[in-house]
Amino acid sequence: MIKQPNILHIFTDQCRFDAIHVNNNPVIKTPNLDRLARMGVNYQNAYTPSPVCVAARCSMITGQYPTKTNCVSNDRMPDDVPSFMQILTENGYRTHGIGKCHFTPDLNALRGFQTRERQEELSPDHIEKEPYYQNLLNHGFHYTYEAHGVRGPMYYIPQPSRLPAHLHPTQWIGDRTTAFIEENKEQPWYLFSSFVHPHPPFAPPVPWHKIYDPVQMPLPIHTEDDDSLQMFVNKVQNRYKYRDIGRDLNLIRCMRAYYYACVSFVDYQVGRILDTLEKSGQMDNTMIVFTSDHGELLGDYQCYGKRSMHNSAVKIPMLVYKKGVFEGGNTEDTPVSLVDLAPTFLEIAGLDPKQWTMDGKSMLSEKHEYVYSVFSCYQEAVHGSVKYIPEKLKKDQKLLKAVFGNYMITDGKWKYIYSAPDGKEFLFDLDHDQEIRNRAGVASCIQIQKKMKSALVSYLEADGLNCLSKDGEWIPLPKMELPDNPDSGLIVQDITCDWYSEALPGYR
Repeated sequence: MIKQPNILHIFTDQCRFDAIHVNNNPVIKTPNLDRLARMGVNYQNAYTPSPVCVAARCSMITGQYPTKTNCVSNDRMPDDVPSFMQILTENGYRTHGIGKCHFTPDLNALRGFQTRERQEELSPDHIEKEPYYQNLLNHGFHYTYEAHGVRGPMYYIPQPSRLPAHLHPTQWIGDRTTAFIEENKEQPWYLFSSFVHPHPPFAPPVPWHKIYDPVQMPLPIHTEDDDSLQMFVNKVQNRYKYRDIGRDLNLIRCMRAYYYACVSFVDYQVGRILDTLEKSGQMDNTMIVFTSDHGELLGDYQCYGKRSMHNSAVKIPMLVYKKGVFEGGNTEDTPVSLVDLAPTFLEIAGLDPKQWTMDGKSMLSEKHEYVYSVFSCYQEAVHGSVKYIPEKLKKDQKLLKAVFGNYMITDGKWKYIYSAPDGKEFLFDLDHDQEIRNRAGVASCIQIQKKMKSALVSYLEADGLNCLSKDGEWIPLPKMELPDNPDSGLIVQDITCDWYSEALPGYR
């Protein structure tokens, strides 16, 4: 009897599509991801279903778009939708998660995994639930509660890690992943190997922080009228991440250098993992997927973070290998989404994905005409990032989410976006520019705009989101504005712990 194939799911947080050398980036060094691309298939039009951590991961594990899960932000995940990990567990797979899962509301939940080795970004409430932090304590690093870097006002300030490379969070994911592969050779397994980096703060360990010269970094996408290409969510995010008062090009280049260093350190772990698969004799019977939850703007259009429908944030890398199925070093232009991973994993395991309600299509046998992405900045809005919210919206959670939503549709060649908070439409010709010309309303593009708009409206209405449109047109909504005070709504996300107040008496 042929053993069911293993599934190795290597995941990063906030990795751009073009942050891999093989994806037309001559500056970054990613020899092991390039190796994986040469082994398998490199998808050139992979998109996240939502450009934010929780919503993207929720859609990925359920195979459903955010309009079905109702998880459209760093929101609560539904408890009544099975994850593909649960289905694999029930069908004989050993399932294990290493690293960041960002499950909400319970960060310790299994959600179908048999076991997890947890490593999330912020300090744990209970050290015993977080083996990575326990490992730091065992090595004498009792003071390092911000293992992933200093946040708050330093969130987008590049910084060398205070940890040596062998104790860095990224190295720990590589260590635990290789250990799992070496220890599990009998039962078919699904392994989620999930890195926090290159999510900010960009804090690579020494000497990795020196491998890129900031002066040599590619400059961000910039036009004479960046403001016209920004959506409301970009302005909100720039504000609360301390990035909307002035523009320092030297800082941006350093930021990009440290971001690239974080990616290269992840790439180094990928090499260790691939080598372990080969040495253990499991490579030929393992499906490997490398991808990310979303990208990072890194100063493009004078914007930072994720949450945006620009390709810098919504387009992701997708490298897939399985001997005899996904191989040959080919590139594939058909649009794919994270929602496609669930049905793909189920089919590779010998199951019929159509038994479960999923929006995704198996990458082994089906193709999309369009893929979609949805995000709502309603959480940021209610926490002070908007000047005024009508009382009607505050009382209607569904309408509140919809009004602060961004909605995208793409076939990989064209992309149409509707930004509800500022009532703006965007149409980008992806084949001919870097999203620097909005072609919405251009006479020669009207037909493609109408076609994609109609498809997006139909998709939203089919999933019950009918408060945004009527008779195929967007319903005019209240236009949202940022508070006048540039300090209003700034992000905090600082770490507080017992030693902080004890170590600085009189200075807290």
